[in-house]
Amino acid sequence: MAHLSNLILLSAAATEWSESYAKAAKLVSRMTVAEKTNITSGTGILMVGTTFNKQLMYARGAALGKEFRGNGINTHLGPSVGPLGRKLRGGRGWEGFGADPVLQGVGGAETIRGVQSQGMIATMKHLIGNEQEMYRHANIDDRTLHKLYLWPFAEGIHAGVGAVNGSACTQNSYLINRILKDELGFQGLIMSDWLAQISGVAATLAGTIPLLGEPWWASHLTEAALNDSMPMERLNDMTTRVVAAWYQMGQDKGFPEPNFSSWTKSAKGLLYPGALLSLSGTVNEFVHVQEDHADVARDIAMEAVTLLKNEDNLLPLDGKAPLKIFGSGASKSPAGPNACPDRGCNKGTLGMGWGSGTAEYPHMDDPISAIKERSSHVTSYLRDIFPLTAVVEKGDVALVFISADSGENYITEEGNAGDRNVAGLHAWHDGDALVKAAANKYEKVVVIVHTVGPILVEEWIDLPSVKSVLFAHVPGQEAGQSLAKVLFGDESPSGHLPYSITKSEDDYPKSVGLVGFELGQPQDTYSEGLYIDYRYLNHKGIAPRYPFGHGLSYTNFGLGEATIVAGVSLSSAPPDAPPRKETAQSTYGKSRPGPASEAYEPAGFVKTWRYIYSWLSKADADKTRASTSKYPHPEGYSSVAKTAAPGGGGQGGNAALWDTAFNVSVTVTNSGSKAGKAVVQADFAKTARLGAGESERARVTLTLTRRDVSVRDAEMDCSCGWGRVGRLKMVCSSASLSCGGQWRGDGTGRASDWCLSERPKLSID
Repeated sequence: MAHLSNLILLSAAATEWSESYAKAAKLVSRMTVAEKTNITSGTGILMVGTTFNKQLMYARGAALGKEFRGNGINTHLGPSVGPLGRKLRGGRGWEGFGADPVLQGVGGAETIRGVQSQGMIATMKHLIGNEQEMYRHANIDDRTLHKLYLWPFAEGIHAGVGAVNGSACTQNSYLINRILKDELGFQGLIMSDWLAQISGVAATLAGTIPLLGEPWWASHLTEAALNDSMPMERLNDMTTRVVAAWYQMGQDKGFPEPNFSSWTKSAKGLLYPGALLSLSGTVNEFVHVQEDHADVARDIAMEAVTLLKNEDNLLPLDGKAPLKIFGSGASKSPAGPNACPDRGCNKGTLGMGWGSGTAEYPHMDDPISAIKERSSHVTSYLRDIFPLTAVVEKGDVALVFISADSGENYITEEGNAGDRNVAGLHAWHDGDALVKAAANKYEKVVVIVHTVGPILVEEWIDLPSVKSVLFAHVPGQEAGQSLAKVLFGDESPSGHLPYSITKSEDDYPKSVGLVGFELGQPQDTYSEGLYIDYRYLNHKGIAPRYPFGHGLSYTNFGLGEATIVAGVSLSSAPPDAPPRKETAQSTYGKSRPGPASEAYEPAGFVKTWRYIYSWLSKADADKTRASTSKYPHPEGYSSVAKTAAPGGGGQGGNAALWDTAFNVSVTVTNSGSKAGKAVVQADFAKTARLGAGESERARVTLTLTRRDVSVRDAEMDCSCGWGRVGRLKMVCSSASLSCGGQWRGDGTGRASDWCLSERPKLSID
């Protein structure tokens, strides 16, 4: 893989960062080598999408940002838009928004806007192909990369995200330099994932900022700069991107100092816990930052509840019928919701998966407590084995709680090493058997599923007694009241599936199954291309049990005739991007490091053992600076700027891709007898709460950009086909259109860009 130039270049349209880059350049130009390597090295280690509600996505981000800022945290390591959900059994799909690039992209962008509204740096992760926990090395073609897996990252960059976290692609120069920085115009910092960066200078040349200190970074990074193994242009780029993001979020003024420790819950603790031998002091000030954020969490959990089946209108419950509760998932774990480190167990109510994306529960509002507040006639059997002593009474309704868990692969739970490699797509703890036993005993059964992703329901979904099915997904701390409000009809369910539920795992291609161990380096080839989830099922004509976007309500909604208004005049290819602007680099002057003294450790400074420092001893610094040996830079590496990527030009790509192509408006009417919220999908939008017969507040407008209705064509002949965004189709009127020669011959092999039919026709199906 050729390594590309690392000169600092601002996209022509990225004017939002100009002032921050100017401030950063002024500061970085005064830094020593050790100060630069210090600021670019880390020091240690250690489902909202179902709501289809953009306002709640933003509100969640703002709440997270406010809490982090209140604790003096500079960077939020989220949101996660990779994995996208290609792997049904993948361990970390629950951290994102759903198996669709539009849903994932909008969810990520709204979260970023919310987080950064509080002056926090948001970090999109994980770039790219991070679709399973083991053996992630991916082979992805250009069109699939852009139309699926890169799409949410482009959305986040367009929203102004301050940082991107890379995993498997940490030293893929083409992805980091050509795609992320150049084509997508990303101006912020790019950090490696934990333990993902293992090759020292080569990875730095590829464009990554190291997150971990050892074994390669800090003092070793200083050595690489002093002996010219790593050009100063690369170090300046790294440093400038960190400082510019700091300025961009306004963290240079009035930002709180850190006031908490994640290593202990006590007020006093080790000041440098990673050092083993450390001074102690106050590490937790217990600053209250939660405010009313529990209300936001409850609203999200409630609007995420997805009603898949409701025969005989069994739901909502009237509060009078005797209720029989089955399954350990109805109640929080007897050992407490935080008993398992990083939530690495499936005990009690499943509120989140496990791994580094988890949080400590401040409390757990479990379903059984909330249900008992609504009904005085509740009998609970909080085990996952159906009791032989279960009592049957006239009018009984049985509520059966089942679950499916997953997480990050540094924890193995019940044989599942992050991914659901043992459990497959079945409910854990033999949940299928629990449902079937209850359905055999009771005439009215409601199945409530807490799950990180799709599960198979075929063993019991058609049983006569199984009247209703609710997917409550992973609801977090507010699992109880959010569910009870839907069960008892305070709110009509308005969640929708962010993935499809098939009748068999074999309904999907083998390429989306988990890649296992093999000799050599296992490779995951994305041979299915664009066809994942509903795209594959539609392509093959396979009917799922429940499709992506499915979700019932207690009421009915009607859609008026859609109105489509054209935006900008569309051409077969976007107009050329304006020229890029050079910034910062020219102000730094020298292209080689300064004297060895820039790296000397301060005289008389007492180091803490095992703490990571960027300084070198005088002897080591002098020896390194005097070295004349040449580092073998990777083939193709150059400090000369390459030709701009044809699809680039602004934050998120060519600015013209974000022009409004069409505005689609439709009136939504609540034609039922209960209040509720409706979701319109193309892009997507959720209405306000509409009373029975109400429609005057529900004129919904969806904006489709040029990018939404375009085809990514890696061959540059603009061959048109069916493009699909949500449920909106683009019908091309021509089989082949020329994009023009201006997009060719950029020195990267195949040129690629976004092409459009001359006369697109839109239809809602």
